[in-house]
Amino acid sequence: METVKTQDVTVNDLNFKIQYDHDRCTMCGSCVAACTFNAIEVVMERRSVTVSTGHQPEPSQRHLAVPIIRQKTNLADACVGCAMCEKVCPNKAIKPVRNEDTRHNLLARSGGSPLKRGGRTNLNAQRTLDNIVVGRISQMTDPSLDSERHTFDILAPFGRVLLPQELPFAAENGELKMTSKTPPVHWIYPVIFSDMSIGALSTRAWEAVALATAYLNEKYNLPVRMCSGEGGMPVKLMESEQLKYMILQIASGHFGWNRIIKAMPNMKVDPAGILIKIGQGAKPGDGGLLPAAKVAEHVQAIRGVPKADLNSPPNHQGLYSIEESVQKMHLSLNAAFGFRVPVAIKCAASATSVSVYNNLLRDPYRICGGFFLDGIQGGTGAANEVSLDHTGHPVVSKVRECYLAAVKQGRQGQIPLWAGGGIGLTGNAAADAFKMICLGANGVFIGKVLIQLLGCIGNERGRCNACSTGKCPTGICTQDPRLVKRLDIDKGAQNIVDYMLALDSELRKLMAPIGNSSLPVGRSDALVTMDNAVANKLGIQYVC
Repeated sequence: METVKTQDVTVNDLNFKIQYDHDRCTMCGSCVAACTFNAIEVVMERRSVTVSTGHQPEPSQRHLAVPIIRQKTNLADACVGCAMCEKVCPNKAIKPVRNEDTRHNLLARSGGSPLKRGGRTNLNAQRTLDNIVVGRISQMTDPSLDSERHTFDILAPFGRVLLPQELPFAAENGELKMTSKTPPVHWIYPVIFSDMSIGALSTRAWEAVALATAYLNEKYNLPVRMCSGEGGMPVKLMESEQLKYMILQIASGHFGWNRIIKAMPNMKVDPAGILIKIGQGAKPGDGGLLPAAKVAEHVQAIRGVPKADLNSPPNHQGLYSIEESVQKMHLSLNAAFGFRVPVAIKCAASATSVSVYNNLLRDPYRICGGFFLDGIQGGTGAANEVSLDHTGHPVVSKVRECYLAAVKQGRQGQIPLWAGGGIGLTGNAAADAFKMICLGANGVFIGKVLIQLLGCIGNERGRCNACSTGKCPTGICTQDPRLVKRLDIDKGAQNIVDYMLALDSELRKLMAPIGNSSLPVGRSDALVTMDNAVANKLGIQYVC
């Protein structure tokens, strides 16, 4: 008998075990073909069977070679629990089962490199928003509104909003005349499709989100905006009328901006805005990462790079202070578009968020058009696991603190606050958005819920979350042509459109009971909580 090697990895060391029923299997091979992670294989198994073929019991031993499906035990091909094998099996003979005795987290660093993955944090699952409900309901003295018949103004500003005394107007000969230009302000829907790039997403997935954005605007008159993400956009889109629905993002790597600049002379319309990404909630201070496996030829062309790991620096080179950042925005991006396009910045929620917001409010150029604050429960396509799970800050309290800091100065609403990071985590983005707005946000941005509508099966308990590998089994976060074909663009876009229409109705259902026909920004009196600590921190009513 061979000596047992106790350090060898076995199935019981992995996050998921494959449960296989040989008697139901017809060896069609569908499961092996569908598994993008190469976690299962067809092997021959030697079996001893006792049989009796005569009229009288005459047992005899037979040795058979039987084909079976077996799970691989090496970490490189570990099962991620995506259950594609179960989906395609015609006889329900195979499925992954979560392994509670896993040692994967200890063994996965055996190569000496940090563990990387995509998705969301698997820690910090408890959400503050789940402890808050709408508690102030208008009834007799101030009746509730009719959510089906009343007209609601569900729009949020994107751009710098001036105080009345700051407006550049003067009276001349009894007429009101403008003495200088005002910062651009666009009134848009309070839900933005967050920044997910071509590269992080497959071309078909990105196209599905863009298609849904255009359909919501042109068919339903819902002014939803979509952020391009880091890495540029197709030239045809930048030279089309649909550019007005897109927010162009510039991150610290400046990927794709050569192509954007070259396309400027041919742009028929201005973009909806510019978003300068300083950091993101899932991995604050860690920069961006697009693994080489996802840098396909079209991604290389759009970004102007070779096939290699694309790492964005953790900071913008040349932006060493808030004042310098504002000046750069003023001199470059605003000037490039003739001061017609609002420019906002996106930061990760942290202990310094309020300081940054206060400085932006005091900006003498009045040029910053939005402050996007991203919390720890935001998603990402690739990150070091230690960053994903152990750095960052929940977004709720930071948004509240920023809003209250602006209130103290009488400057609330001047720089619109947009919040993200776990919005729609439980599937109900409307409720999350409403609560964030009541706490002081002007709107929210959502990302992970969109790719879940496209078919993503990853979750916060460690299922799949293999966005960084380029082997996404649903064709969403991969550039492999064979896998990308699995995604139905039209079906995915329709799912997003349907969800947003439902979200719009649900927002009205929440605004009507508190008697608001416009967004209840800062109306914390509408919220209550049964958690005393949450009540004290956010300044909302404690109930029991």
